[in-house]
Formats: sequence, C-alpha cells, structure tokens
Amino acid sequence: MSISHALLGLLETDPRHGYDLKRTYDERFGQDRPLRYGQVYSTLSRLLKNRLVEAAGVEAGGGPDRKRYTITDAGITDIETWLRTPEEPVAHLQNILYTKVVLALLSGRDAADVLDVQRAEHLRVMRELTRRKRAGDLVDALIGDYALFHLEADLRWLELAAARLDRLAEKLAATRTSHGSPEGGQA
Repeated sequence: MSISHALLGLLETDPRHGYDLKRTYDERFGQDRPLRYGQVYSTLSRLLKNRLVEAAGVEAGGGPDRKRYTITDAGITDIETWLRTPEEPVAHLQNILYTKVVLALLSGRDAADVLDVQRAEHLRVMRELTRRKRAGDLVDALIGDYALFHLEADLRWLELAAARLDRLAEKLAATRTSHGSPEGGQA
C-alpha cells in the first residue's frame, strides 16, 4: 500500500497532526500492520518537500505541540490521479511454494509433505480470518473476504500441484538426466 497516498487521502477529509494520522490510519488500514510514528513523520516530510501538504498551524496538547497538516491542491490532484490509476494485477508466476516443491522433488524429499504442511497452514489462517469476519464489522468482512479469496486460490493450486506431483517428478528427473547429472552417467 502507498502510505503517502493513504495519508493524503486522510488529510483530504480534515487537517490532522501526525499522531491523529497514525491513529486513523491504524484504525482504517493497519489492522495487521500499524504504522510506526517514524514512518508517519518521514512520509509527512516528503509530502511537505513535494508540496503535496503544508503546515496548517500548531496545536497545543498534553505533550509537545502538534503541527497540523493540510492537503494542497497539488496533493488533491495527486490523490485523484492515484485513485483513478488501476493497480497492476500481480501474477505470481514464480513463488516460494513452487520453489519448495521443486527442491523437495530434486532432493528426494516428499513434496506431498511440503504441500500438506502448507495446506494446513492455509486452513489455519482461513479459520482465523473467518473468526475475525464474524466478530467484526463490515470493514473486517471486506478485508477478510479479500484475503480468504486469495487463500482459496492458493488452496486450489495446492490441490492441483498435489495431483501433478508424479508428472512433475518425472519431468524433473528427465531434465536432470539430460543436463548431465550423475544419473545420466556424465560428470
């Protein structure tokens, strides 16, 4: 996620100080990854430097004074452009799990065990997300559904990979033999 765009979007609704931005970000977007204060202030510094936000006064509080920030016209244009720009769909053509399966097969380990362990972990996470969805509000449901749909796709791949393990093992063995490995009699 673009932290700078999230902060710009929050500033578009109301001028805020860094502490308030962090709190609001964490409530809205940071359920599993809250922002660090340093991240908020370094992002605000960049936004100030790029004239996307400006200081809008100082607010006295229980501790040190808090500088309030407001979005500029350039910041509004920037957030508008970002919102209208589609995200690149990520095609995971090479992932860690596939690599683990291939390496397990190449080393003579049981790749089905690798898939079984991963399937169990996916199911554990899916149960946790489902609990969070049921206990939460609409935001929790939407975020949970997004994650669950991705995990379901992973589970479908795990099942497909398990069904194809024998064929993949044969292909890898044939490739190893043709590339001069010891099984092929070449050094």
